[in-house]
Amino acid sequence: MSEAMLSRSAPPPLLELKDVWRSYNQGGSKLDVLTGASLTVRAGEMKALVGPSGSGKSTLLNIAGLLEQPDSGTVFIDTVDSGLLRQGKRTLLRRQHIGFVFQFHRLLPEFSALENVMIPQMLNGLDKFEAADRAGQLLAMVGLQDRVDHRPGLLSGGEQQRVAIARAVANAPRVLLADEPTGNLDPDTAKDVFGHLAAITRATQTAALVVTHNQQLALNMDSILTIENGHVVELA
Repeated sequence: MSEAMLSRSAPPPLLELKDVWRSYNQGGSKLDVLTGASLTVRAGEMKALVGPSGSGKSTLLNIAGLLEQPDSGTVFIDTVDSGLLRQGKRTLLRRQHIGFVFQFHRLLPEFSALENVMIPQMLNGLDKFEAADRAGQLLAMVGLQDRVDHRPGLLSGGEQQRVAIARAVANAPRVLLADEPTGNLDPDTAKDVFGHLAAITRATQTAALVVTHNQQLALNMDSILTIENGHVVELA
C-alpha cells in the first residue's frame, strides 16, 4: 500500500501543527524561533521532541498546548482549529482536551495522591464519587493502588511523577504534552516512569508529544523530532 493510501486510510491526527511561525523581539531585534513548523501526532502515538536549549522546544510545546498563540499558522486539537476560537473557547478546549506533565510534578502537598487526581475532574464538573472512582483506576494503572492515601511528601520522586501522569489524563484528554517528565529522576526511576507514561498513553489512545533530553527514552518512542532552523524535522 502506498504512503498516500496509508495517509488517506489513517484517522486524522489528534494534534496537528501546520506552518506555525513564532518570533520574539529581543534587544530591539527580531528573533525567529519557529519558521513554518509542522507536525502531527495520532491516537496512541508517542513522539519525542529533542534538541538543545534555545532551539524552540518550549515555544512549540506552549503553542501546541494553547498556552501561547503563534504569529501565524494553525493548531488543530482533535480536528478543531483552535485559531478560530475566542479566548474562552480556547481555554475550554485546552482544559478538556489537553493534559500536561511537567519536569516538576506540581502536586498539591496538602492533598493525597487520590485527591490530587480527583481535583481536576471535579473542576470539570464530575461529582466526587465518580472522580474518586476514576482517580483510583488511574492510580492503579500507574502502579500506585497501595499509595492512594499518601500525600506527596510521603511518596518517592518517581511515585510523585506517576501521580502527575495520572492527574494529567484524569479528564481523558485527547492530547498529552510532557516537558522533561523524567528530568529530575535517576536513570532507573526515569525508565520506570516512562514505562507507565507509555502504557497509559497506549491504553487511553492519547496523542503524546514528549520533550526530553534522555536519548534512551526517545529511542523507545514512535519517532524522534527536533527543531532545525525553525522547522520540525524527523530524525527517526
